[in-house]
Amino acid sequence: MPAGGLAGFANRTRKKNIAMKATIQKETRPNHDNRETQTAFVSPEVNLFETNDGYVLEAEMAGVRKEDLEITLEGNEMTIVGHRHPEAVPGETLFRESLGRDYRRVFEIDPAIDSAKISAQVDQGLLTLQLPKSEKVKPRKITVE
Repeated sequence: MPAGGLAGFANRTRKKNIAMKATIQKETRPNHDNRETQTAFVSPEVNLFETNDGYVLEAEMAGVRKEDLEITLEGNEMTIVGHRHPEAVPGETLFRESLGRDYRRVFEIDPAIDSAKISAQVDQGLLTLQLPKSEKVKPRKITVE
């Protein structure tokens, strides 16, 4: 995610249409034997919208169920991981474009987002995150006394 977090990304996106490609990321983690293993992930395609109250992030994660999602927030970094389960095929695979890998994408969260109020829903492989703006940054009317 570019510097400036989701808000900075939204501002740049308004000026020009940015095409995002699915990329493969690799992560090294210790396994149960304390040896490091590499896991390959696919970056899900995302859409980002700004509303009056915040941002809406949609991530296409085909084959991922609610119980297979991990969304973590550490500092100003939000990580989305979706685990897929291999599908049984009725015969010999002749051609396959779907990689069948798990999804992973990391975003830098703008401090203007109220991280305590972030919510998520998943429906038919579309993850939707509501990222509300903090009350401090929302426009407000000041009453003159």
